[in-house]
Amino acid sequence: MSEHAPITGLSRQLGFIREINALKNILRKSLMPDSERFENSAEHSWHVAMMADVLSEHANETIDVGRVIRMLLIHDIVEVDAGDTDLYDAQGRVEQHDREARAARRLFGLLPEQQASEFRALWDEFEERKTADARFAKALDRFQPLFLNFQGGGVAWIRRGIRRDQVSDASGVIADGSMSLWHEAQRLITEAHERGWLV
Repeated sequence: MSEHAPITGLSRQLGFIREINALKNILRKSLMPDSERFENSAEHSWHVAMMADVLSEHANETIDVGRVIRMLLIHDIVEVDAGDTDLYDAQGRVEQHDREARAARRLFGLLPEQQASEFRALWDEFEERKTADARFAKALDRFQPLFLNFQGGGVAWIRRGIRRDQVSDASGVIADGSMSLWHEAQRLITEAHERGWLV
């Protein structure tokens, strides 16, 4: 785009699309099953969005699946600036919300005003977990890394010496969105511990 071209809604949207492509470079702490490659945040967002569609019947409450999917596609965009915060790093999580809120202001602010407000509202809703949609979205967001680590033979947990209680504590919010997934999470945690994958 020429430096003299007018800034239009489309150019702002394309600027946002260009910026969020960097999410593919943000590595998480979960290894891809049968691989030495870490999952990136864009892959995680796609995976949990698909889970929302496939597993919607397991939500505790009536949900709008489309809204849940949008929320899950938006929720980690802030990691472009803030990076991924380790689920088991208590110190890193202290300032996580502030870092991510600053990132949300900048990144969603690239969009046209109405769209920026809509995206920010969905991101805030996910963070606050006060709606059925947000509670189910959060449940999926916490279940996915547990499921991925289990499918990978617990390698990521073993290497870092992750404890059973750490995984259980981090997974507790799953119950708020889906008791079915919470029971499955507890089963996976117990089996992982029995196999020696969790301390």
